[in-house]
Amino acid sequence: MPAPERIPQGSVIGPDLLTLLADGELTVRGRIPGASNAALLCTVAHEGREASCIYKPVAGERPLWDFPDGTLAQREVAAFEVSEALGWGLVPPTVLRDGPYGEGMVQLWIDADPGAELLALVEGEEPGEGWKAIGFAEVGEGRTALLVHADDERLRRLAVLDAVINNGDRKGGHLLPAPDGALYAIDHGVTFNADAKLRTLLWGWAGEPLPADAVAALEELAQALEPGRQLATRLGELLTPAEVDAIRARVARLRDSGRHPAPSGEWPAIPWPPM
Repeated sequence: MPAPERIPQGSVIGPDLLTLLADGELTVRGRIPGASNAALLCTVAHEGREASCIYKPVAGERPLWDFPDGTLAQREVAAFEVSEALGWGLVPPTVLRDGPYGEGMVQLWIDADPGAELLALVEGEEPGEGWKAIGFAEVGEGRTALLVHADDERLRRLAVLDAVINNGDRKGGHLLPAPDGALYAIDHGVTFNADAKLRTLLWGWAGEPLPADAVAALEELAQALEPGRQLATRLGELLTPAEVDAIRARVARLRDSGRHPAPSGEWPAIPWPPM
């Protein structure tokens, strides 16, 4: 029997790739250490094609006080659906399906480029050229350093996506710059809450006008969220009615303000630990 065709990183998302993830045979290869919920490294094979992926079974989710039990996998899928609707491809292909340990989300594995630098700690009180300030962080022995992120168009789009999906946990380890220049973001279980929960490291553009491409993407997203449209129906299968209404409201606020949101002061703005 010939070896299955390996799906290359950066493949264009299409029905064949989503079919592979949704219908392929999942084989567990190991567990991702340090994950707060069960995260299993797998291979998925279907009709002579194979890819590496992450499988997060609902049964392995820890209960959270501010999210309904057993809903994190659905939120990961919803984040992918919204990313695709914006046209930015920031979330790896993600599906909801049955697996060896029951229903869960399955997401294409992305190998990050270890040489790409998107976050840094720097001396001084101002970021250098090409960087945006996040805030000061303790680095030991009573010293502080300025935490900065790259002034990068891909990160700026991700900041908009996070505002739309109300991401409560955008940490540095969730950023995966790929060797082909694409940027992917992972771990979207704590998203779409109807209450304001935005916590992120990507505050560098807070209060600044949204770029023109983001404004145009939000206009299209608002239309896609209208009742009866395909995206609205799909999100209705994954989220509560109140959460679907809340995403519509967040998109409307972003469009009306025309600016990146700023920390509200009512909720910790930066996740801990940040990395």
